Amino acid sequence: MVNRKELNPEASPQAAFGARLRRLREERGWTQDHLGSLLGCTGRHISAIETGRKSPTLPFSRRADVSLDTTNTADSFEREWREIKHGNLLEGFPEYVGYEHRAAEIKLFECGMVPGPLQTREYAQALATGAVDRGVITQEQADERVSFLMERQAALARPLPPLVVAVLDESCVRRAIGGPAVMDAQFQHLIDFAAQPNTMLQIAPYSVGERRPLDRLVNLLTLPDRSVFAYVESQTQGHLDRELSSVLPLVRDYHQLQAVSLSQTASVDLIHQLRKGTP
Repeated sequence: MVNRKELNPEASPQAAFGARLRRLREERGWTQDHLGSLLGCTGRHISAIETGRKSPTLPFSRRADVSLDTTNTADSFEREWREIKHGNLLEGFPEYVGYEHRAAEIKLFECGMVPGPLQTREYAQALATGAVDRGVITQEQADERVSFLMERQAALARPLPPLVVAVLDESCVRRAIGGPAVMDAQFQHLIDFAAQPNTMLQIAPYSVGERRPLDRLVNLLTLPDRSVFAYVESQTQGHLDRELSSVLPLVRDYHQLQAVSLSQTASVDLIHQLRKGTP
């Protein structure tokens, strides 16, 4: 194809939208003109959306969902449009979630809070409400954030579910979120998670000290073709990395973290002990 522009999905949520639109179109063998005819626009307009020269609209996103069979799914273009409109997700995260839905193995590490895939709705709502109270997001954005998380969790409940390994810094279970009732339910949810046949839960205790190799959120994905991706976050930015040279050190650090963390049995025992302190 002449003058085909290379896309960078990590550049922005809008770029991720366009790149995924192109990918799904090309997977079906459709031209831009053909997709445009289905969506009631021109092929030139499709090109502008795919390359980020124009922003998608809500009607466009809904028609794309109908044509590409993504309506009411965690990968819906309407959901992605809402995230673009409200700026509710960090850059790189929408693309990461798309890969997470296809991963054969998911490894999570988090400090300070239970990671999203393991949160109860009430726990997630308490975090979102706190962000509203601080003026970081609006109530509408908070509702969308929780709804997106529930869709993300539902997408992991597949006929052949992925292996999900979660290592939580002890601060995740020591930090009270939402009050005693919310924490009690969250503790039970973690216990139930650990009991599943396709999961593993470990707590990295405070006693690990300076031996803890990771200091912030790190997610590692292994896809069915055995390729490995890494996703990391700062307070203001997310980054999806596919380069083996930078992903492998994080894989090594994760394995070292597991080695110094509590076993799953000891981790669940700690959660039971903490739970005794909740009404």
